[in-house]
Amino acid sequence: MLLSRPARADNVGELIDSLKNSDSEKVRLAAAINLGKLGDEKAILPMAKALLNDGDKGVRAACAVGLGTLVTSRTKPVLKNLVIANLKSSAANDDSEFVKTQAAKTVEKLTGQSAGTGTGTGTGTATGGGAGGVYVNIGPMSSKTGNANDPKLRALMVKVASQTMASRAAAMRTAWPGGLPNKAVLAQKGVAGFYVDGTLNELKVKTSGSSATISCKVSMLLADFPDKSVFGLLNGGASVTAGASQSDQDLAGQDCVQAVIENLIGNKIIPTICSKVGGSCP
Repeated sequence: MLLSRPARADNVGELIDSLKNSDSEKVRLAAAINLGKLGDEKAILPMAKALLNDGDKGVRAACAVGLGTLVTSRTKPVLKNLVIANLKSSAANDDSEFVKTQAAKTVEKLTGQSAGTGTGTGTGTATGGGAGGVYVNIGPMSSKTGNANDPKLRALMVKVASQTMASRAAAMRTAWPGGLPNKAVLAQKGVAGFYVDGTLNELKVKTSGSSATISCKVSMLLADFPDKSVFGLLNGGASVTAGASQSDQDLAGQDCVQAVIENLIGNKIIPTICSKVGGSCP
């Protein structure tokens, strides 16, 4: 069984695949534990995702603990910020008190500050824009890379932006019954409207032997809605290591773009919206 195997640097990819795709809770748990022991940075993003998405509390707790080992002073700031944001969300919102505790401990380990309670990056109440709260319209996204996967990447950007808004600021609506609201409707309901869109400006692959480094750069704008008067321009970038195969590089490119979008939405756009409407950030 996977549980009895010693952690080795040559099976990181296998363990990541098990963490992502195995139907067995025991196999995913073993993968999370061993990835934490190996200390390979390729495991950071998959474990940060599993921390919020895995259906088993043991796996989520193992990811919370493991991330405290995987993230070091050498970890890129954008990736470290993403991990801390996910840990704070877990500490505030996970269904399991055990997972909450482990996530809070790791936040304190990585930042030197307590995660607290009810102050994570999960659901928030940004209702300062009026009695109806906040509506955020997510744009279609665009890409300037000329990559064959651009349509898939644009769709991913929209999906990740919407999911990040839902997980980090659930009180902010990203959908409106009956279609897009106009200014009169928003005013009548007392809702503050905002528009978010993004552009994938760069997606580069640098190979070295049997591995590759995929780097990406994304810019996002924040505007009033429906006027779309821009008042914020944000930029972010990240890099992800992968195998030499095209499929590995394509997946790594998606992971890179996802990490940047999650960071920009969670750590910059949501706080800016909260500031604009005079509410407390989630």
